Amino acid sequence: MITEVIKNADREIALSRLVDAPRELVWDAWVKPEHVAKWWGPDGFTNTVHEMSVKPGGVWRVTMHGPDGTDYPNKIVFKEVKRPELLTYFHCDDGDDAGVAFDSAVTFEEKGGKTLVTLRVTLASSQERERLIEEVGALEGGKQTLGRLAAYAEKMAG
Repeated sequence: MITEVIKNADREIALSRLVDAPRELVWDAWVKPEHVAKWWGPDGFTNTVHEMSVKPGGVWRVTMHGPDGTDYPNKIVFKEVKRPELLTYFHCDDGDDAGVAFDSAVTFEEKGGKTLVTLRVTLASSQERERLIEEVGALEGGKQTLGRLAAYAEKMAG
């Protein structure tokens, strides 16, 4: 179940999902390349993780492969890593094109053996937020991504 939370409506997209799995396990699903490659991105996407160093200043490079065969190279630079509760990072295209760039914060909150995952994306402007929602489908893509995380983590939890 996705709960949409928009705190800073002019520049922020925020989504939460309660995952029926322990917080440490959900954290591992997000920060270990062998796990994140299997669920990251909207429905139909696959991933190639080129590098992933989850520490302040560490880089995660991943190419998302769209269902239509289009490749989307991404670069993420971690700012804060507080296991198992908080990740903050800068996310951008990994190439010459300026493309999409934003700051993200992900919280993992213990809820009686389950985990409330909240993803907050802060964009440079309200216009960029609207463009990503309307042209790129960022809101639906975020919902699908958290849905894939939940399904993967719940399967891991057995």
